Amino acid sequence: MRWLFSYHLHWRHWYPLLTSDLAYYQKNFVEYHQRTFSADSSSFLAPFVKALPIAASILDVGCGSGRDVLWLKKQGFRVIGFENSTGLADLARKHSGCEIIEGDFETFDFREFNFDAILASGSMVHLPHPRLPRTIKNLKIALVSNGIFYISLKQGTGFFTDQFNRTFYLWQDAGLRKIFRQLDFDVIHFSNTESVLNSKDMWLGYVLRMR
Repeated sequence: MRWLFSYHLHWRHWYPLLTSDLAYYQKNFVEYHQRTFSADSSSFLAPFVKALPIAASILDVGCGSGRDVLWLKKQGFRVIGFENSTGLADLARKHSGCEIIEGDFETFDFREFNFDAILASGSMVHLPHPRLPRTIKNLKIALVSNGIFYISLKQGTGFFTDQFNRTFYLWQDAGLRKIFRQLDFDVIHFSNTESVLNSKDMWLGYVLRMR
């Protein structure tokens, strides 16, 4: 795998005009870190890491302040984070000691990479439904042949906007499986679980293998 630590460490990839969703994470990164960093992610990461080779290379897309980056690093994996919020990216570097790339995963050019796996844990919840397939397709470029992809999304129908003016798009299992088939992924593990932060939220989690 080609690792580009020195090249990417301080790279600021261009991203489009801030949405209210991104603006929240740019402004409230400390509060978001305090609310999410201590959550136990081992329950939903266990099926993901079970599918990986020893010391696999992983790209954590939408890594937040580095909670999962740090956990995966402690398990012996080689991890790079990817985050659009500068404040969260800085916290992720501080807490994990790993490289964190800053950019927009919808438009970033991933052709330089060759990861064994990609983790997208809750990072695509703000993507409108029509944009999800092409975003996964863009990320897929960074995977090795037969690579592993983990994605989790909120279960439900339609979308809602919370008290922070963030919009969450909801999904049903059948619709997601159709997208995965179209993008040449096989589902090797599925979970439907309560949120580790809010028991009212249900999450659909998938470990996928690229064909």
